Amino acid sequence: MKIQERTGAGAGRSAGPAQPSVGDRLPAPPRERKPALAALAVLLILVGALGATMLVLRAGDRIEVVKVTSEIQAGESVGDNVTSVLVAADDSINYIPWEQRESLKKLKAKSTIYDDTVVMGQMFAAGESLPAGKAAVGVALKEGQYPADIKSGDTVAVYNVDAPAGSDNDDSAGATSTSGLLVDNAKVQKKAEKSDATISTGNLSLTLLVDEADAAAVAKAASANAVAIVHVPNKQ
Repeated sequence: MKIQERTGAGAGRSAGPAQPSVGDRLPAPPRERKPALAALAVLLILVGALGATMLVLRAGDRIEVVKVTSEIQAGESVGDNVTSVLVAADDSINYIPWEQRESLKKLKAKSTIYDDTVVMGQMFAAGESLPAGKAAVGVALKEGQYPADIKSGDTVAVYNVDAPAGSDNDDSAGATSTSGLLVDNAKVQKKAEKSDATISTGNLSLTLLVDEADAAAVAKAASANAVAIVHVPNKQ
């Protein structure tokens, strides 16, 4: 009887080890955070980006130089008509560094410098200079002897209004023309600022850039107040 009771008591037991229920599982340990590694990864990314940028810049070193923003006539200063631009460094080109722009304003252009030109040192001189074979002649004009919109840099034809119609002016070797024409392609180098007196009278003073051979004829007509100018297309 005792043997049967023992057998019956163990009949309901499982032969294998008891498994814990789902609710009895131990929580997994939290993952260990490594902020130092994350910071190192960010630093490496930044260093890589900086290195790539430096490689691009090193592929062509850039320097900041002067560029003019409007046309500069011979004998004029650039004034405030300048801006900076980045160009490839080249020791064989005499660029004017941007930090020297104030010194540049004290110099005069040797010849016409066109808008958006990156300027170089050889384009300027300490004093006013004229292109080879050219002369500057001052003329005083009365109202009606010049176009109202005339300005520095314009190309003009110069006439002696006192010359008889159909006559030739041969005051100089180069000034042979008919109907009073003295020069067919002069340049307005400077236009004087009008004072209150000149505004009221309509008079205007100009400096014309002409061939040396034509200078005498223009100066003679100018001294007699007999010069008139006409705006013409640039023939250069």
